[in-house]
Amino acid sequence: MEYSDRVKEFEEELKNTKYNKKTQHAIGLLKAKISNLKKKESGQKKAGGGKGYSIKKSGDATVVMVGFPSVGKSTLLNAITNQESEVAGYDFTTLDAIPGLLEYGGAKIQIFDLPGLVEGAASGTGRGKEVLAVVRNADLCLIILDINKPEQFDIVKNELYVTGVRINEYLPDIRLRKKAKGGLLIGKTVPLKMSDETLKGILRELGINNAEILIRTKVDEDQFIDAIEGNKKYLNAVVILNKGDSVSGVKAKEISKKINADIVISADKKINLERLKKLIFEKLNFIRIYLKEPGKEADMDEPLIMKKGCNIQDVCEKLHRDFINKFRFTRVWGKSAKFAGQRLMLNHKLKDKDIIELHLN
Repeated sequence: MEYSDRVKEFEEELKNTKYNKKTQHAIGLLKAKISNLKKKESGQKKAGGGKGYSIKKSGDATVVMVGFPSVGKSTLLNAITNQESEVAGYDFTTLDAIPGLLEYGGAKIQIFDLPGLVEGAASGTGRGKEVLAVVRNADLCLIILDINKPEQFDIVKNELYVTGVRINEYLPDIRLRKKAKGGLLIGKTVPLKMSDETLKGILRELGINNAEILIRTKVDEDQFIDAIEGNKKYLNAVVILNKGDSVSGVKAKEISKKINADIVISADKKINLERLKKLIFEKLNFIRIYLKEPGKEADMDEPLIMKKGCNIQDVCEKLHRDFINKFRFTRVWGKSAKFAGQRLMLNHKLKDKDIIELHLN
C-alpha cells in the first residue's frame, strides 16, 4: 500500500473517532502515524520539473502576500510599495512572485505578491506547492482576504498548516535529549491533558525509543508532534480584510471579529493603509537603534533596524564581524538605560529608539 493510501486510511479513522478521555491515547497515536507517513512520503518524492518561484532576500525583512486570486493583492502591493504590479479584474493576474519595497520607520521591507492560492494548493493544485515553499522562507505573512468571502480564511490557514507553516503560533518549549538506552523519561513543569503513556506512544511512533524529554509548555497532541519533529515553520501573520469599502462599518466589524482579523482596509480606495504599514513593522518585531560617535550628535535619520530582545553584541555583529573582538564598552541613552550615557557591556538588552555609542580598541 502506498504511503498516501495509508495516510487517507488513518485520516478517515481519525475523522470517525470522537475525542474523549478514553480515545485520547488512540487519537494521539493515529496523529503520530499520519505525521510519520507524510514525512516518509515527502522524502520519497523527487522534485518535479517546471518553473518554480524563488525570492532573493534583501532589506531588513521579507514579507509575502498570500490569498485567493482576485482578493486585491496586486492593488495592495502597488499602494504600499514602489512596485507597479499588473492589476486586472479577473483571476490569476499574478503569474510570478512580484517584489515591492516598503520603507517605513527607517526599515526597508521587501514585500512579495505571490500567485493566488486555491483549495488543494498544498497538494499541488495551481502550482500551490511552489507558492507555499516561498512562504516558509519569509519573515512575515500577509493573509489577504476579500471581506465578502471570509470563509476563504479557513482554507488558506489549512493550506499553510498542511505544508508545515504554523501561523501566529510559537515553538513549544520542549527539550529532547536522545540516548542510546534507558527507555523514555518524561518530565513536565506544566499540567497536560495527555498521559505519559500517550506521550511515550507518540514518541515511539516517531521512531524515538530512548530519550529524556522535558515539557515546559502546555501542548496538545499536534503541537507535541510538531515540536518533536522540529520541521515546522512558525510565522507571524497579519490577517487583512480587503475591500472594506464594499460593506457597512457594522458588517465589517462583525466579519473582522468572527475571523479575528487584524485590520480592515481598502487597497483600491487607500483606506487604512498607514495603519497597515505600522502593523507590518510591529509584527516583524522591529526596534530602531540610533548610533553616535563619541563627542558627536546621534544620526537620527537612519536607524539601525534590529529585532526586539537584541543586545549590544547583536548590534556589533550586524555592524562588523571584528567589533566583538575590539569591543571595550558602550554608552547608552534611552529606555533601556538607567541613566543617560550609562556604560554597559555586550549582554545588555536594548529597547526601541535607544541611542548607543560604541567604544572599540
